[in-house]
Amino acid sequence: MGMSFEKEHRKWMEHHLSARKGERLDALKRGHGYGNRLFAEQVWWPLAGGFQGLHPEYEVKDWRGRSYFVDFMWIAGTLRVALEVMDYGSHGMDRTKYRMDLNRGLFLQTQDCVVFYIALDELKENPSFILYALRTSLAPYLSAADGGDKRNTDKGFSRVERELELHNMTVIKYCRRLVEKGKLQPIAKGQSGRVVYYQYVGSLQSPDLV
Repeated sequence: MGMSFEKEHRKWMEHHLSARKGERLDALKRGHGYGNRLFAEQVWWPLAGGFQGLHPEYEVKDWRGRSYFVDFMWIAGTLRVALEVMDYGSHGMDRTKYRMDLNRGLFLQTQDCVVFYIALDELKENPSFILYALRTSLAPYLSAADGGDKRNTDKGFSRVERELELHNMTVIKYCRRLVEKGKLQPIAKGQSGRVVYYQYVGSLQSPDLV
């Protein structure tokens, strides 16, 4: 994995460096340091298998309209996920910076952006926990994003779908639970009365689907 990561990471960085100028270029050169590279290698690479849709040192506006840069922004369709690697040392003596970072994260969430804060110490000592947490949270979106990537497919299944190994009996179990809650209706076929699919009960504008 090492050589493959090195090659893809270099290509990814070269692409973003060549596409930027001015303050955005300076932010990338200055910001993509040890912690961010560690996240890319120890978490994002095993999670996604590539860097498609992931933007390093991504420029966003705060509530006053001022620009700042989040460590990573993953954009998949209409989904935006901000990932911030937090070093305790950079905040330990600066309460104002700590407060501002949290305020910015809170504001991003009001802009329909999902925000994850990742402790650098945890990233160094226990990256498998961060990998697990992000995989659990982002699996449906990663699966959809992987759908068009031939490198990440095997017999029609995406990388994430293969890792989740969702058994059809598990799907049936949850469908039956949703029937009990009145959210799905089983549709049977033929004299056997065998259920062939489930139909959603309700409006497409329902909060259940949001």
